Amino acid sequence: MSSAEYDTDVIVVGTGPMGATATLALATYGVRVQAVTRWNWLAPTPRSHTTNQRAVEVLRDLGVEEEAVRYATPWDLMGDMTIATSFAGPEIARLRLWGTGDDRHGDYVQGSPCPMLDLIQPLLEQLLVTNAARRGAQISLNTEYLRHEQDDDAVTVTLKDLTTGRVYTRRAQFLVGADGARSQIADEIGLEIVGHHARAGHVYAAFTADLSQYVAHRPSTLNYIMNPATGYGEIGMALLRATRPWDRWIAGWGIDLNGGEPDLDHGRALERIRTLVGDPELQAEIEWVAPWYVNQAFALCYSNGRVFCGGDAVHRHPPSSGLGSNTSIQDAFNLAWKLAFVARGFAGRGLLDSYSKERVPVGKQVVARSNQSRFDYSALREAVAVPDCDDPTAARLEKIRARTPEGAKTRAALYEALKLKRYEFNAHGVELNQRYESSAVLPDRLTGEEVWARDPQLYLQATTRPGAKIPHAWLVDERGRRVSTLDAVGKGMFTVLTGLSGEAWVNAAQKLDLPYVRTVVVGDAQHQDLYGYWAEIREIEEAGVLLVRPDGYIAWRISGAVHETDKATRLLRNALGMVLDQVEIAAAKASGP
Repeated sequence: MSSAEYDTDVIVVGTGPMGATATLALATYGVRVQAVTRWNWLAPTPRSHTTNQRAVEVLRDLGVEEEAVRYATPWDLMGDMTIATSFAGPEIARLRLWGTGDDRHGDYVQGSPCPMLDLIQPLLEQLLVTNAARRGAQISLNTEYLRHEQDDDAVTVTLKDLTTGRVYTRRAQFLVGADGARSQIADEIGLEIVGHHARAGHVYAAFTADLSQYVAHRPSTLNYIMNPATGYGEIGMALLRATRPWDRWIAGWGIDLNGGEPDLDHGRALERIRTLVGDPELQAEIEWVAPWYVNQAFALCYSNGRVFCGGDAVHRHPPSSGLGSNTSIQDAFNLAWKLAFVARGFAGRGLLDSYSKERVPVGKQVVARSNQSRFDYSALREAVAVPDCDDPTAARLEKIRARTPEGAKTRAALYEALKLKRYEFNAHGVELNQRYESSAVLPDRLTGEEVWARDPQLYLQATTRPGAKIPHAWLVDERGRRVSTLDAVGKGMFTVLTGLSGEAWVNAAQKLDLPYVRTVVVGDAQHQDLYGYWAEIREIEEAGVLLVRPDGYIAWRISGAVHETDKATRLLRNALGMVLDQVEIAAAKASGP
């Protein structure tokens, strides 16, 4: 079918982080896209907030990083987290989060040109959807998805305009289900989801109150309160999370799943918040109180035919480790360029099979890690546990501060428990070490299996191995400004990246003359390696080559020099053909209409 026979190229159901990112990326790539949501606006509650470096790299590639930085709580205010008896009371411990500590900050700034951000979901969705609309996406609010039917050529989607009651259909090349943890679309296409739902529960209460006096000297968007009056729940502590420094907050506490419906009374929520803060006279305005449940489930496949799911529809887990919206954004970024290449005729349908192959292992890992982060609090609880008594808070402080051998053992156990929380709050590797294996990655047979120099959950290991994200290194442009290697690739195109002596690769790319391939020569005026950073981490000879996908992941590399243009052209053409399943395109052209 020609594009004229479709109403649009892609319909995206849902405008959360996955749906909104997919919509923005597709619009940026020049693909006709319609995003639909049954609501009359975007996320009304903060929900996700921690935005890791990889997610910010995606925003950077899509041209909205600067706007995100303006809206977000900055990195330096995110991470001196307290564990205390109350906000006003004695502290039990502190943790430096998200690479803000002296011991880890260098790893984070060396690993990415982008900062960590604390960007609450309403602001994130607004910047994504607004920019998508500016770039040509059709945004349909008050529009309910009803059902779909797919055939060999298209997906017919039935929608309902909730303002008029009109039911109508739209025919598209592809459908993206970003419709959340109760995904109708995932159910309709028969995705198998394994794991557990609602295995633990919490109550969250959003409120406004000026708490700046408690955080000015220890700024953090996340704080835990160990106080028996608040109810412990699964992790053994209550939560105070800043959604805007330092006057908008969410408080959270555990609930007993066997105790009937949770108490959502605003008055009693206010009393709990006063206990958490440690101020019985605190003036706070409760905005809402709602239950929230812990899931531990993931899909074994993300697609069926022309229909693809992502985000919470396929990986369902708690916010521990801050991986939710970040993983959803990356699902979208992985899928969008592939849909765009197929929709525009640059790739065969086989390319789309790589979406599940690459993202299912990530979803599985994220679900396991976020739930394990909750289980790991048991070590902290056990380290400071005290027998039942009239005043457990006082007893706990006495135990921690005791000038005795028993007190020393308690403190040693407490510090060991804090080390375990590095896997939740400083897991740089979990956030950036994804390795893809699929038909869109051509294995490098020369280097063998990857050997990890340090703990792959805690530390980023930069590499140019196929299947890894291109490493960040600072280059210098002709005006003397620093530019990242990440800025030299992406933007919806494949990049042939070589060095000054890789002239054969430059000639090969010019000879192929493809509209979706650019050439970058490290060492030329625009990409000078004046620091020598790229030479240190490229893992190939200067005359070697990397083929970098639109999402910044390396599809293929040749480590050594190739000096003959014809040979380089043949190798590059074959690599692109395999990655993009262009055999299918050739077969389709040969068979005719």
